[in-house]
Amino acid sequence: MTDSVTDSAADDDAVLTRVEGRAGHLTLNRPRALNALTHPMVTRIAEALTAWERDPAVETVVIDGAGERGLCAGGDIRLIHQDVTSGGGAASRAFWRDEYTLNVRIARYPKPYVALMDGIVMGGGVGISAHGGVRIVTERSQVAMPETTIGFVPDVGGTHLLARAPGELGTHLALTGASVGAADALRCGLADHVVPSGLLPALTRDLTAEPVADVLPRYAVEAPAGTLDGRREWIDHCYAADTVEEIVDRLMAVGEPAAKETAETLLAKSPTALKATLAAVRRARALGSLERVMEQEYRVSCAALSRPDLVEGIRAQVIDKDRRPRWTPAALAEVTDAEVAGFFVPPVDGDLRLGDAP
Repeated sequence: MTDSVTDSAADDDAVLTRVEGRAGHLTLNRPRALNALTHPMVTRIAEALTAWERDPAVETVVIDGAGERGLCAGGDIRLIHQDVTSGGGAASRAFWRDEYTLNVRIARYPKPYVALMDGIVMGGGVGISAHGGVRIVTERSQVAMPETTIGFVPDVGGTHLLARAPGELGTHLALTGASVGAADALRCGLADHVVPSGLLPALTRDLTAEPVADVLPRYAVEAPAGTLDGRREWIDHCYAADTVEEIVDRLMAVGEPAAKETAETLLAKSPTALKATLAAVRRARALGSLERVMEQEYRVSCAALSRPDLVEGIRAQVIDKDRRPRWTPAALAEVTDAEVAGFFVPPVDGDLRLGDAP
């Protein structure tokens, strides 16, 4: 999630598109805002994918981000704050409808969709990359769904991806919002290949002339060691609990310093967002297809607009930057089951309806 709302790039230049040889290339071009997504950017990406799907000369699509910091830090959450406080959330709901539809479109795209997940890839950045057919991380990658930090719940298909991670790794990442590097991104099913960041320009150049299957073996390397496998025992035990309160209790009691630190991290997050997130990930496991999970996420996201913690979380993190959110309610025990169930009720202006998985 980014903390910047403005950038020198106009809407028309915020996503650069070009065709070189056999490849269509998308570049998110708001580097000062860490390429944060806006509604016009989502529209621009969708339009390019439609044109290239119909163009027999385009055999591969490649997406990357301008600047040195990363692919995309997520949706522009300042815009959400402005919308909720002045417009009642209608613009955010419209944005999410198109963004989530795009995420599914990427997952079902009939041509190779190559996502260069270099640097920071968070929130909405995961949505436009981790659903692709060829997901490339580097030694610089930091991949995360950090929504609970701002009183929100993982979206853009994040609960679908994390629900499918081994054991309880996905639950851990969903609740803590922790970022992972290349090895752990592969372990959790968020990426497929590791390529050194310095080789990405050459890889991109070769994709203009050759198929992905011929190019990748020349650049892919073995992933460096990750950290999550060494913590699987206590992660799987603690996050298998039925409630967030019990998860925290287990983390405190397990006797691992990293587990205790994780408990303290959770206790700083929005209690409401934590409980809604746990329910969303558990429900996503049962729903199965990305389409059904994305429809659920739309309900949850719309519900968050009417809860106090989203506006307060954005205020604390990116408006005032005091990093001292005042959550309502302030304690896990005060968040009722009925309050959590309310996140899964269809919004008053209608559900998001997506097609069936092929």
